[in-house]
Amino acid sequence: MVGFLVVLRHVAYPFLLLAVVSGAAATVHEHWDIGRVLVLFQIGTIGYLWALERLIPYRADWHPRGRELRCYGVYFVLTMAGGALGQLLVASLVARLAPLDPALPLRTEIPLALLTGSLAKYLFHRWSHHQPWLWRLHGVHHGLDKVNVTNNGVNHLLDVLLGQAVVQLALAWLGFSRESVFCATLFVVAQGYFAHANIDVRIGRLNHLLGSPEQHRLHHSTEPSQSGHFGADLAIWDHLFGSFTWRPGLGPVAVGLQDPASFPPTTSVLASLLHPWRPATDATTGSSS
Repeated sequence: MVGFLVVLRHVAYPFLLLAVVSGAAATVHEHWDIGRVLVLFQIGTIGYLWALERLIPYRADWHPRGRELRCYGVYFVLTMAGGALGQLLVASLVARLAPLDPALPLRTEIPLALLTGSLAKYLFHRWSHHQPWLWRLHGVHHGLDKVNVTNNGVNHLLDVLLGQAVVQLALAWLGFSRESVFCATLFVVAQGYFAHANIDVRIGRLNHLLGSPEQHRLHHSTEPSQSGHFGADLAIWDHLFGSFTWRPGLGPVAVGLQDPASFPPTTSVLASLLHPWRPATDATTGSSS
C-alpha cells in the first residue's frame, strides 16, 4: 500500500494533465458541445481530486466535516448556477467577437490563448486583493481556515462572473477562436481545482512554471510574506511580477483572513453574499506581495 501511495503522488498530476489534453482534443475533433464538456469535466475533476484527498492528504484535519461540507455544498451550487449563467452570457459575446477564420492555426493559438488568458486572470486576481470593492467580493473565498477541493467553490457569485468575463472576453477580443478559448479554459479549470486540493503532491521544479497546491496554500496564508501566488494555473507571472514566494518544504503559517472580523463567517452564506454592499471596515484589502 505504501508503494502504491508513493507512485500515486508521482502520477496524480500527469494523469490530470493528460485528461485535459485528451478532453480538449476529443471535443475539438468530435465537435462536442463545449458548455456540456466544461460542466462534466469540472465534476470529474472534483471527484478525482476528492478521492486523492482521501488517499494522499496534505493535512487530514483539512477534510470538510458535517456542517462545513453542507455549507460548501450550498456555495458550490450557487457558484455553479452563477457560473453557468455567466458562461452563457460570456459565451454569447465570445461567439460574436471571436473570428470565424482565425489568422493562426489552432496548435499555435492554444498556447498563445493559454498565456494571454493566464495573464488576464493573474492581473484580475491580484487587483482583487488590492482594489477595496473587489476585495469585498474575493475576500469571501479567503475566509476559509482550511484549503481543499470542496471549498474551492466558496466564492461570491460576482467574483466568479467577473473573473470569467475578464479572461474569456479578453481572449475573444484579441481574436482567439472559440476552440482555443475552450482549450485554455479547460486547463484553467483543472489547474484551479488541483491547486486548491488538500493533496500531498509535489511537482518540484515545475513549481516555477505551473501552479500547484504547494503554492496556493501559501496564497491563502495569513502571513503577508508568504501570500503571493496569484496565478493558480501558470507560475511565470508570479515570477515576472515579484509575487513568487514558494521554496521546497515551505508551508503556510495558517490559512484564512488576517482580520477574520472584517468578513462574515463562511457558514453565513447570505451575509457573505450581501457583504460587498454593507459598510466597509478598516480591513478593506487583502495583503500580498
